[in-house]
Amino acid sequence: MPYAVISDVHSNLEALDAVMEDIRRRGIGRVLFLGDAVGYGPDPNGCIELLDKECEVMLAGNHDRAVTGDTPIEYFNENARAAVIWTQEHISEENLELLRRLDIIRLMEAEDLCLVHSTPRRPEAWHYIVTLTDAAVNFQYFEQKICLLGHSHSPFMVEKTPSGDLVLHRDRVTFSEGSRYIINVGSVGQPRDGDPRAAYAVLSSDGAEIVRIGYDIGETQRKMREAGLPRFLIERLQNGI
Repeated sequence: MPYAVISDVHSNLEALDAVMEDIRRRGIGRVLFLGDAVGYGPDPNGCIELLDKECEVMLAGNHDRAVTGDTPIEYFNENARAAVIWTQEHISEENLELLRRLDIIRLMEAEDLCLVHSTPRRPEAWHYIVTLTDAAVNFQYFEQKICLLGHSHSPFMVEKTPSGDLVLHRDRVTFSEGSRYIINVGSVGQPRDGDPRAAYAVLSSDGAEIVRIGYDIGETQRKMREAGLPRFLIERLQNGI
């Protein structure tokens, strides 16, 4: 510790560059990536290569597995499917093979961490944790003090106290003896909580905080238009939805 924990880059190189610059500025040397390097955005190869260079751990998300052909895209919406197909046409074979090698869950026993893209309950089903009821169920499926995840593109932190109460924290939390935590670190490349800035988490032995970083959204949108990606995916970036 400390760690920088990032997720859901979605081929947005401008956002990833801005986040990595902030991580370096803070002097954080350990970076954990929770999945979805690709999908939606215009720079799959650049993002995969930067993540591979900078991250101690890399996981696969549902969009990564869709691009490799390991997750069916029938349940994806029309825009997401179009982005997956575009990515398959533009990703290098080397980077495709890298995605194929990634796990969808990783336990860091010495650090008391469970890392997963979606949920610890059924990581391969790509379900979401969006309510306290969802969190309550998923606390039963990992033993570590902290479970770090992404997938919903909306950051939050849920604390389970020794008495079993669930407490929601938004931007930061101080760790308490005997409590356990589920921490959604948000999305670097496509936030959906109404704040268009890139999001990631800084995790220390004392607590965690969500960090927001502005980036050149217009440049990412320009590249997406040039690539012919769906208009809806381009416009939603500026609103963080």
